[in-house]
Amino acid sequence: MPPKPDPGARERILSVASRLFQEHGPDGVGLQQIIDECGCGKKLLYREFGSKDDLVIAYLDRCWQEWDDLIKKATQPLRDDPAGQLIAIVTAVAERSAIPGFRGCPLRNSLPSFPDAGHPARLIILDYHIARREHLHDLAERTGAPDPQILADKIMLLIDGLHASGPILGQEGASEAAVAFAKEAVSAAARD
Repeated sequence: MPPKPDPGARERILSVASRLFQEHGPDGVGLQQIIDECGCGKKLLYREFGSKDDLVIAYLDRCWQEWDDLIKKATQPLRDDPAGQLIAIVTAVAERSAIPGFRGCPLRNSLPSFPDAGHPARLIILDYHIARREHLHDLAERTGAPDPQILADKIMLLIDGLHASGPILGQEGASEAAVAFAKEAVSAAARD
């Protein structure tokens, strides 16, 4: 008799794997640990995800989607204000990075797990960072800044700094300084 379909299995497995990957990194988590914590069988895991790489890719895709959702929520009210959008992005990242338990950008944190230049997970991580930089460049260009790439890179460095320092310094530390610096950078670019 074939096993009964479990409609929530994929999401349940991915949720457990995502938590573990964020806590320990993809290379610090074995499939057996995911199976044990999820309470699913090996066959079910392999039916939903053909390999650990497939599970990691689903995790990275989820992280990218969470980033997109965060940015959309922050920028949507400022649709016609690219300068305001840049500041809103830094503000949203600052708020997220100060949440207790935040461990930094999960995509960036996962990069060392995939040193092989052609590994599909590494390619997703690199594509994510390229897309993020291009989005910031597009917004910077729309501000009318004379050198939009420098403005975009400043914002990107602020985001990366928040991912690294936000969990350590909290809201009053890196967060406030990053938002103030973002406002300063955008304002200075508009004056140039």
